[in-house]
Amino acid sequence: MKKLKIYLDTCVIGYLDQRDDPLRMAETHKMWKQIKAGKYDVVISNTTERELSQCHPEKFAVLTEYLSEITYETVFVDRTIIEVADKFIELGILTQKSLDDCRHIAAAIVSGCDAIVSWNFKHIANPQTAKGAKAVTTLTGYKDLLIFTPTFLIKGDDDNDS
Repeated sequence: MKKLKIYLDTCVIGYLDQRDDPLRMAETHKMWKQIKAGKYDVVISNTTERELSQCHPEKFAVLTEYLSEITYETVFVDRTIIEVADKFIELGILTQKSLDDCRHIAAAIVSGCDAIVSWNFKHIANPQTAKGAKAVTTLTGYKDLLIFTPTFLIKGDDDNDS
């Protein structure tokens, strides 16, 4: 069976060291264990890298160490991704204030990911954005994109014993 190709939103990586939310941090670590085992093909973007670089230096060092544990592809935001991201704003799905979130979703779509994984309920992991992503993929001719939280992703794993 083909591996699921997932895009990791910045906040998911951030939750690997989010001590003020131990439940989400634990769920993210379970997902990370699956990623390290090679269960998924992982994609991030240069938007993710830029946002991570804005973390406190100590947290940035910790998160960089986690990223060094896995294999992933980095997608660079280009004109195509910007055009797809702009559709989210044009259609009123998200606003200009959440441009980076639009770019995360667009990078996942354009790079052919099956799903974007996010803890960002306000802008990404919610029914309105999921419906909007369906509209955008239909309009632009890309395949549909699923939106998961790490919890949903690990709960959907039939081999998960924990």
